Amino acid sequence: MIFVECDFMEPIYIKSNVVMFRKANTIYTVNEESGKRPFPIKNVSDIYCLGKVTVRSGAANLLMKEGIPVHFYNKYGAYIGSLMPKEDLISGKVVISQAACHLNASKRLEIARSLVLGIKTAMINSLKYYQRRGKDVGNAVLSVQSVPIDGDTPAELMGHEGMMWKEYYDAHNILCPSFKIQSRTYRPPTDPLNSLISLANSMLYATVLSEIHKTYLHPAISFLHEPLERRYSLALDLADLFKPLVCTRVITRLVNQNIIRADSFEKDIGYRLKPDPLTEFIKAYHNRLSETKKHPTLKRNVSYRYMIRLECYKLAKHFLGDRTYKPIDL
Repeated sequence: MIFVECDFMEPIYIKSNVVMFRKANTIYTVNEESGKRPFPIKNVSDIYCLGKVTVRSGAANLLMKEGIPVHFYNKYGAYIGSLMPKEDLISGKVVISQAACHLNASKRLEIARSLVLGIKTAMINSLKYYQRRGKDVGNAVLSVQSVPIDGDTPAELMGHEGMMWKEYYDAHNILCPSFKIQSRTYRPPTDPLNSLISLANSMLYATVLSEIHKTYLHPAISFLHEPLERRYSLALDLADLFKPLVCTRVITRLVNQNIIRADSFEKDIGYRLKPDPLTEFIKAYHNRLSETKKHPTLKRNVSYRYMIRLECYKLAKHFLGDRTYKPIDL
């Protein structure tokens, strides 16, 4: 279990196998290794369960009362689902406007095209960052740049986005030369680099979902991805914008600094990180979200995690007709 001490809202990551239960107004965790211990929920933004975590009803009730989302993962780091609090920030006007934009084909296509353009820009900026640091990714930059952003439906736009992701992930063989990836594989990941990409993407999806929960947006009404049952598709839309900014940076730092190596993984039908390397991954992921950069609109430094929420606010303003949505460009 990893507790991050901070004066403001921060996540907690649980990578051990524990049972969470409530006694009076305190939550406790218990397992064979550490026994019973109190579980702090003050100033907690969300909880990531990367081990086998059992949440008893009393603990769940208190976590929901405190507005703390709980995200669950399988042993390969794939997202399973979330225990989400009831909506505290409710605006019928925003949700109706969001739904109206989705139902209007031209308005939905406008937002979907803006998202894909933002994803493309994020990929190119990420690759150029590494190019300035001596990585031979010039051809990858040209390949991503050459993919057109056109189409008459969100599905067609997603097809072009898929082409960009293929070129972008192929470049990871240059960014992380100690690992090789033939193609993206998911369930389960069939090589170490796919394992890291899947874990990072899954954690980012949950982070985006937590940030959406802090706004008036409805997480299931999306514009690029199709809204389907049992998934928060707006989180998929926004997570793609931040994968090059967050996930790639975490993975390349860990691999190129030799913190994660070939022997950092366990393998059965797929690859997954061993406990100690998983701890290092969690720390690197948390640190990246906590890093600050000058926001192009606010003109002040904000964390990457807060940038995700700001992106939600920009969408809400677009739905209400206050300002046309333009994706972040860093």
